Amino acid sequence: MSDAVDQVPIRDESIRLGQFLKLANLIESGAEAKGVIADGLVSVNGEVETRRGRQLHGGDLVEIGGMSARVAAPTS
Repeated sequence: MSDAVDQVPIRDESIRLGQFLKLANLIESGAEAKGVIADGLVSVNGEVETRRGRQLHGGDLVEIGGMSARVAAPTS
């Protein structure tokens, strides 16, 4: 596993966890997001997150199955 973490820019100031997983290509579909989050397989900033609607902001680190992506704040 590399130390590089993908920086994934978002359009607005925040994004829901389920949407971010798909945007960052960490999962294939919204249905998959629901399952992996409910099963406790996703962590945000090092803590397991089970709420699909959790709001993420710039700098938040999302991890699933050894893959990770960081929320990049929108550029104006």
